[in-house]
Amino acid sequence: MGTNDKLSKDEGGEDVDERLYRGMIGSLLYLTASHPDICLSVGIYARYQAKPKMSHLLALKKIIKYIKGTVNFGIFYTKDTNTNLSGYCNGDWAGSIDDRRSTSGGCFFMGNNLISWHSKKQNIVSLSTAEAELGSCCTQLL
Repeated sequence: MGTNDKLSKDEGGEDVDERLYRGMIGSLLYLTASHPDICLSVGIYARYQAKPKMSHLLALKKIIKYIKGTVNFGIFYTKDTNTNLSGYCNGDWAGSIDDRRSTSGGCFFMGNNLISWHSKKQNIVSLSTAEAELGSCCTQLL
């Protein structure tokens, strides 16, 4: 998913088969266990499972093309590492076109090894960028 790509409900778009779209989303959700780099994009596309449009399907196919090109990539864990816990978080303040809610995400490392990651659309509209980015990240880190 491109950094400037924004999806919306696309009310006037051409409908696609919901079973096909949901099957593709399910397969990609399975892959997020070993490919955290697609976690955010798949989560965003999963929001449109109720009435998927052709624009959503075309955007979803971009992820499949990306996976095809990076099939040999993966997560590498080192045996010799320190025990420092560190985390990184980011959010897109009011990034959803449909309801102006933020999506925040983060990744957490023990030394050099990735141990946890998350991406979540917030339940309420954020009043600041700090609220959009840090709220769920601090909870996850604790």
